[in-house]
Amino acid sequence: MNRSEILFIYDITDANPNGDPLDENKPRLDEETETNIVTDVRLKRTIRDYLEEYAGEEIFVKEKQSSTGEGLQDAKTRALDYLEEQDYQTFDEAKEELKNQILSTCIDVRLFGATIPLDVKVKNKKKTGSITLTGPVQFRMGRSLNKVEIEHIRGTGAFASSDGKTQKTFREEYILPYSLIAFYGAINENAAKTTHMTDDDVVKLLDGIWNGTKNLITRSKFGQTSRLLLQIEYSEDNFFIGDLNNKISIKSELEDKKIRNINEVTLKYDQLKESLLKNKDKISKICYRIDDNFNTNDESQNIIEVIESLGIPTEEI
Repeated sequence: MNRSEILFIYDITDANPNGDPLDENKPRLDEETETNIVTDVRLKRTIRDYLEEYAGEEIFVKEKQSSTGEGLQDAKTRALDYLEEQDYQTFDEAKEELKNQILSTCIDVRLFGATIPLDVKVKNKKKTGSITLTGPVQFRMGRSLNKVEIEHIRGTGAFASSDGKTQKTFREEYILPYSLIAFYGAINENAAKTTHMTDDDVVKLLDGIWNGTKNLITRSKFGQTSRLLLQIEYSEDNFFIGDLNNKISIKSELEDKKIRNINEVTLKYDQLKESLLKNKDKISKICYRIDDNFNTNDESQNIIEVIESLGIPTEEI
């Protein structure tokens, strides 16, 4: 497995891509630049949910009902789902068994790593500790390529405010009319050896990014569309270009906050093209997936044509 980088672009219309629970669940905003922020945790949750619900994969980090029937499992109890209850001779023995069992079973730990608490019996005495696994797949926070403005919407609910009342309840929500979001990520081949991540896991990761985002059909997330996914694989050990999300930009005849769909935007790849050209001898191939409606603006260059013009091998995901 070689090191690779990921660039993922998607957009959202009249929805909330990632609410802040500490701020009335408003879309996250960088007040200085007026750009929309989406956490890496949100993207990883999207991938996990898709892999579990649609691909049938076992996921470690998820909400699971406690065996007592009251509330959810804590992290220690979740870890014990993968460890046989017995009296271990050493704590290291218990740690190794738990690590091997979780890595062989849970794709999200192979991808993203985890800190796993452990509470077991060692020579008939309770002992606690933890296992820390650094994930080979890491993302920066996503950030919109356009400036955005939050809209506050109020409406009436379907039910009365209390039994017998004629007045209905009110609902409030915060949305973004439009946000074009770019995520940057990297896959570390060295950490992959520790978590036993495979090439097949990477294929499932990319599927989870693309289709997981498209399949977030909830009231607050409906309206998300995957637009472009690139995975740049390198032939040189420990090399990567970096900052791919900052090597693309947008141009529009409209002010950023008035943009409402992808056809009103022209994507500019000049910096990305320059970086790829400069480092083409270190790139083994570029895997891609592109939405049919992406780059429909006549001024937009097709990014795949740009890459192929450089003589870099491409492969559709």
